[in-house]
Amino acid sequence: MKRKKLIVIGGGAAGFFCAVTAGALNPNLQVTILEKTNKLLSKVRVSGGGRCNVTHACYEIAEMIRNYPRGSNFLKKAFHQFFTTDTVEWFKQRGIALKTEADGRMFPTTDSSQTIIDCLLREANQLGVNIIMNAEVKSISRINEKFEILLSETRPGNKEALPADFICIASGGYPKSSMFEWLKQLGHGIEEPVPSLFTFNTPGHAITKLMGISVQEARVRIKDTKLEQEGPLLITHWGLSGPAVLKLSAWGARELASKNWEFEIRVNWLPQYDEQSLRETFQSFRSKLPAQKIISKNPLGLPQRLWEFFLAESQIQMDKNWADLPSKQQNRLIGNLVNFEMKITGKTTFKEEFVTAGGIRLSEIDPNTMMSKRIPNLFFAGEVMDVDGITGGFNFQHAWTSGFIAGNSITNLDSNRDVGKGL
Repeated sequence: MKRKKLIVIGGGAAGFFCAVTAGALNPNLQVTILEKTNKLLSKVRVSGGGRCNVTHACYEIAEMIRNYPRGSNFLKKAFHQFFTTDTVEWFKQRGIALKTEADGRMFPTTDSSQTIIDCLLREANQLGVNIIMNAEVKSISRINEKFEILLSETRPGNKEALPADFICIASGGYPKSSMFEWLKQLGHGIEEPVPSLFTFNTPGHAITKLMGISVQEARVRIKDTKLEQEGPLLITHWGLSGPAVLKLSAWGARELASKNWEFEIRVNWLPQYDEQSLRETFQSFRSKLPAQKIISKNPLGLPQRLWEFFLAESQIQMDKNWADLPSKQQNRLIGNLVNFEMKITGKTTFKEEFVTAGGIRLSEIDPNTMMSKRIPNLFFAGEVMDVDGITGGFNFQHAWTSGFIAGNSITNLDSNRDVGKGL
């Protein structure tokens, strides 16, 4: 019997998971991964500072989907087939244990992304998955219910079209990529891709001299919008980063792109306070610590260098004590602590690690199979769809889920037999 062919476009997490799922469930299927670069699983490698944030320790679907600015309703259906517990079990069956950190992020116990990469490569090798590197897709044609894939001229000698019975597109979400042109030619609608999960640039701002300083909890609000997030905040040499900013960039991806990433923010470095409650607290300090120098007695728990920065910004003399703090300077300090104004002019993304908002319209994909509603036997997995999550392992969980469902569905179509997620 002639073996049917599955070609997976994209050698990332979603593409690999589709390939190894299909290969495991149907050994008669000939599976090939096309990767446009000379690197496999590049986002897996850099995720979590090189540790790979595999998923998030969230075991309720209703709670999990709240972490996806786009695609939550789509994933609500998909997660019933392959969820966090399935991800943990899948890696466990292959000798990879995951651990949960205080913030819910889950990493391999080795604290190395290479552990996950080796696992996926080993699985692909054992299943006979063919991997072709530097294979950039130029076009896809549909001929007699089959596909032909034409690669670009970057691979000399590869001018012949590659035939396929099934295709899974798992090629990520590159903004302004030619990839979206050939997807449009196939008849699919595209939600314009824009960057998500990026940091805020404040070139020339005095606060960047404090690079490396972080606070465990801050509230960041974008002026004249409803966009607001709380969480750890990090000062960098180019501006602000950390979970609070990254989450804000995800929820505001489209709105901030429309502003060309130029806007104003308000930072509350002490989100447990507002101006009124902090003013009352200051009155208490003045009563209890009258002779103490303000600079040497920092009762609010902020990093010392950050505290000194705000004193200087508020024009408070460094030898001033609490009893002699003038009302004008006190009010200025309170304002800086709970409503610090900053102008953002630009963003910084993390190359392979950044996430894209946008992609194939979800109304054109069946969440139960990941198959196109327009073109039979064409599937999607991962970030190429208009689904993206905040930082914390949510994007990888979408990759594992969509990759598994696509691989499982392809197997069902080819063999017409019932399969399970435990394989």
